[in-house]
Amino acid sequence: MSASLAVERVRAALREKGVDTEIVEFAQSTRTAQEAADAIGTSVAQIVKSLVFVAGGRPFLALVSGANQADTDKLAALMGAPVERADARTVREATGFAIGGVPPVGHATSLVTFIDQDLLQFEEVYAAAGTPHAIFRIAPQELVRITGGRVVALAR
Repeated sequence: MSASLAVERVRAALREKGVDTEIVEFAQSTRTAQEAADAIGTSVAQIVKSLVFVAGGRPFLALVSGANQADTDKLAALMGAPVERADARTVREATGFAIGGVPPVGHATSLVTFIDQDLLQFEEVYAAAGTPHAIFRIAPQELVRITGGRVVALAR
């Protein structure tokens, strides 16, 4: 999928869920939380990392504050099975997006989603919009609403 098609897919998913936000595309990479924070001029903690894991052969999504590492033991307890990071192929098959640009919405398959409770302390957070150069701003409560995600303590 081309970069512009990926961004358009995210834009359509956001619009479908009633989210009015602008997707900003940067010349520099926003692949990592630090790169995204630097590009936007915000704290790493306000960056939403969209991490795909697999438990019992089933991919799922963890939306984690850029300042935190996801605790796989906590995720395993939530999923009821051992958890491992998804490989690049699994990420693309489950979401339709490549690592570094995975958005919280617009996925190829329906994914169980967990949201790091630390994201809710902010007025707004920033998530990938389909490519390693595109980001959108959203209120954390809206992120919970549009993903149907369960807010939990995810930090290691």
